[in-house]
Amino acid sequence: MTVKALTFDTGGTILDWHRGIGGAFAAAGAARGLKADWAAVANEYRRRSLKGIVNAERPAYNFDDVHRAKLDEVIAEFGLDALTAADRDAIWRTWHALDAWPDFPAAAARLRKRYVVASFTLLTTSLVVDVSKRNGIDWDVIISCEMIGIYKTRPEAYRTAAKWLALEPADIMMVACHNFDLDAARACGYQTAFVRRPDEWGPGGPPDPNPNPACTVVVDGFAQLADKLLSDGGYSVQG
Repeated sequence: MTVKALTFDTGGTILDWHRGIGGAFAAAGAARGLKADWAAVANEYRRRSLKGIVNAERPAYNFDDVHRAKLDEVIAEFGLDALTAADRDAIWRTWHALDAWPDFPAAAARLRKRYVVASFTLLTTSLVVDVSKRNGIDWDVIISCEMIGIYKTRPEAYRTAAKWLALEPADIMMVACHNFDLDAARACGYQTAFVRRPDEWGPGGPPDPNPNPACTVVVDGFAQLADKLLSDGGYSVQG
C-alpha cells in the first residue's frame, strides 16, 4: 500500500493554541487588573471546547460557536467576570489569528510535492482559511467536519474524507499529536503518524504524550516527518 494523501489534524497538531489563547487571556486580564493562572484557564477552555464538539452529529452549531459558549463558562468558573464583552470578543477572535508551529509550513510545502496535503479538522472552515493565510500554509484541500456534518472521532467523518479524496482509507495517512484521533482513523483503515508536540498544553505537557505503538510512523517534528515520507521515492506500507 502506498500513501497518497496526508490528512492533518489542525487545532493542536498545527496551531500553537495554548500560547495564543493563554496570551489573549493574560492581556485581557492585565487590562482589568485580574490575576490568574492563565495557562490553567487556557487549558480548561480547550478541554471544554473539545468536549463540546468531538463526536457531534448534525449539530446546529460549529466549533466557533462552541468556543464562544465555553468562553463564558470558563470566565465564570475562574471568577473573571470583570472581563468585558469587548475583552471576550477579542479572546474568541484569537482562534482565527493563531500562530502555527514554526516547523510546519516549510515541511508542508515539501510534502505537497509528492502527496495530497489536507487539513482534516474539527475547526471551522473560515478559521483554517484565516490561520493558513496568516502562517503562509498552502493546503491542497481543507476538509472541515463542519462541511461533513459529522465530527471526528465518528467513523463516518473519516470515511467521508476518504471518499471526497477519491482514495481508499489505506492510501491515506492521518497525522496528529493525539492518540484519540489517530486511533479512530486507524480503525477506519488509515495509516497513522504521531507527531510529538510537547508544548501543546503549555509547561505541564500534553495529557496524551505517548504514541500508540500501532502508529505507522512516530516523529518528533514535521521536518523529520517530511524526511521520512520523502525518502526512497515515497512511503509504502506492507500489508
